[in-house]
Amino acid sequence: MTVNKNENHDVRELNHGRRVLDFLKFGFVAFVISMLLVVASFVIIFVKGFNLGQDFTGGTTVEITVTKDVNLDDLRNSLRNAGYHEPVVQYYGSSKDIIIRLPSDKQEDGSTSSVIDNELGAKISNLIHKEIDEDAQIKRIEFVGPTVGAELAQDGILAICAALVCILIYIAFRFEWRFGTGAVVALAHDVVITAGYLSLFERELDLTIIAAMLSIIGYSLNDTIVVFDRIRENFRKIRRASPYDVINISLTQTLHRTLMTSGTTLAVVIILYIFGGSMLKGFSETLGVGIVLGTVSSIYVAAYMSLKLGVKREHFMPPKVEAEGADQPSILP
Repeated sequence: MTVNKNENHDVRELNHGRRVLDFLKFGFVAFVISMLLVVASFVIIFVKGFNLGQDFTGGTTVEITVTKDVNLDDLRNSLRNAGYHEPVVQYYGSSKDIIIRLPSDKQEDGSTSSVIDNELGAKISNLIHKEIDEDAQIKRIEFVGPTVGAELAQDGILAICAALVCILIYIAFRFEWRFGTGAVVALAHDVVITAGYLSLFERELDLTIIAAMLSIIGYSLNDTIVVFDRIRENFRKIRRASPYDVINISLTQTLHRTLMTSGTTLAVVIILYIFGGSMLKGFSETLGVGIVLGTVSSIYVAAYMSLKLGVKREHFMPPKVEAEGADQPSILP
């Protein structure tokens, strides 16, 4: 692959004769918009907070299997009339499988107490058999205390932070520290904006959302590494092009792969959102937002930031090693 300086083909025709897209032409504007979205997300999170799910606030989960179609509104009203406040009733898996979430009750002093007791299974069973389905079966009853919920929230945040730190170390050794910094900033960008989206629209935050966040980090990292690997390869192949041109060429060469991967992944996420039931809606919605952000951030955050940090061809060239005795005078006549 050569460069014809007279015809100025550095950007236009270095991609095997195909036109190279000038992604970085809008790099500054896109980067500023991304950072503004990050700041806005922090403000939204600070002002509105999160709609914490039962995994973090504590409560009781009951799974039941019914033998006939059940109106969820009727079941909710029956639970409210029985003294269970704000019950969450959803299908999971099929219309015959129902999950009931009962939050912890708040006391007058502000403390919380669990709705679970030794007779809870019998109470729920009698209620459902009497008013909903006499052949229904109680499959599982679990309780999560508020203290355990707080620990789960803390562990979830630590897991995300640990993932970002490990990624920074990996990419710094695998590629170059400028790439590592750009990748971690891009991943943090994806997570923060996704969290801001969840806070803005008051989506329930539970352990499945934490799993989606970690999945977003993994997906975005994979896309970023593919781009960085092509940039490093082109730095070694294209000797006369500037870093700006090399990055544009690399982004153009990986664009087809990026669109195919993002498109097929989004298709699966949309199918999960539509047909996966209420249990997977939060996970699939969060993952869908993260996939879009991860695709954009690989170009306009990771690659652009690496360019501004001064990445260049010399950073990827192996050091020259002189042969032993090369500087010694020859003894041959």
